Amino acid sequence: MPLGGADRTVPTDGVKPSAATRALGLCREQGFALTGVCDARPTDRGDELRTWLAEGKHGEMGYLAEHLDARLNPDLVLEGARSAIVVADLYHTRDASPDVPEPGRGRVARYARGRDYHASIKKRLHAACDVLQGEHPGHTFRAFTDTAPVMERELAARAGIGWTGKHTLTINPRLGSWFFLGGILTTLELEPPPDQPAVEDHCGTCTRCIDACPTDAITPYSIDARRCISYLTIEHRSRIEPVYFERMGDWIAGCDICQEVCPHNSARPSPDPALAHSDYAPRGESFDLLKVLGWTAEDRAEAFRGSALKRIRLDMIRRNALVAAANAWRDTGEVAYLEAVRAAAHDEAELVRTTARDLLDDLDLPAASPE
Repeated sequence: MPLGGADRTVPTDGVKPSAATRALGLCREQGFALTGVCDARPTDRGDELRTWLAEGKHGEMGYLAEHLDARLNPDLVLEGARSAIVVADLYHTRDASPDVPEPGRGRVARYARGRDYHASIKKRLHAACDVLQGEHPGHTFRAFTDTAPVMERELAARAGIGWTGKHTLTINPRLGSWFFLGGILTTLELEPPPDQPAVEDHCGTCTRCIDACPTDAITPYSIDARRCISYLTIEHRSRIEPVYFERMGDWIAGCDICQEVCPHNSARPSPDPALAHSDYAPRGESFDLLKVLGWTAEDRAEAFRGSALKRIRLDMIRRNALVAAANAWRDTGEVAYLEAVRAAAHDEAELVRTTARDLLDDLDLPAASPE
């Protein structure tokens, strides 16, 4: 049985597969867990996106407002786009053991614990594009991940990959939501296979993701990025508002809480745990907070080599570690964490220095250690 999207089995009775079935099969051969096909018509959510941007809920992510017309219409990303082949790349399985926070360590979201997904997904999509280009020389094929101005979650819903949950992530009824999205835009018109499912929204009345979010960033089917821990630790490049300090807990790069509490990511075994791609085998699940606070540029580069986290600047990761260190002091009373925050109040890096001082004000403590 297929795991979502169409049956990728190539006929063996001499019947030539359709172009869509062939394209889906190529993507499956590249290790993608789910695939589907849909049309590349303009988004149905343009007004919603414009309102979200107008309200400033994208925070400092100015790139989301750039090239807005292209984001609303795939034809402006690839001229003559008729279809999209959408893929989902599993990076974690819902039968894995839940995270157990370790005192004194800053946690990393699961998606960023292995290799950089952008490079992994694009490499395999480009391989599929090369084959398709050879088979359809009169057409164009362009691979995309979330770095392109494409509404990939809407395309995923059209292609039968899953529905967009209340936390705004795509959920597949059998595999949950621990996957990346990518795909191929093409000028070739592809007809979805007849057995490609139309996935319905199964969130129902559940509000677990909304209730569990420490910063109240989630409203049904919308995120205020300015409040989201993932945004605050990765995309937000300036000072973090003190109201979020304690709520950020031990997260220093991303956050998984809304996915951890989702019933569709429960401990029920996935149909095939091996579907999680080997590129995403964890290698950096957490980091020692005191060591991160002492990182040099070289230390940061080495720790994030080949990782999606390399976009986090040195002063940002140290800022994040300071917040987590203050929370570790709140939780454990270990004076080493407090002393690290106090020392950072005199740091050369402005973002680190101002964060440390904000934290000490929040804790109602002086910047210098008592005599």
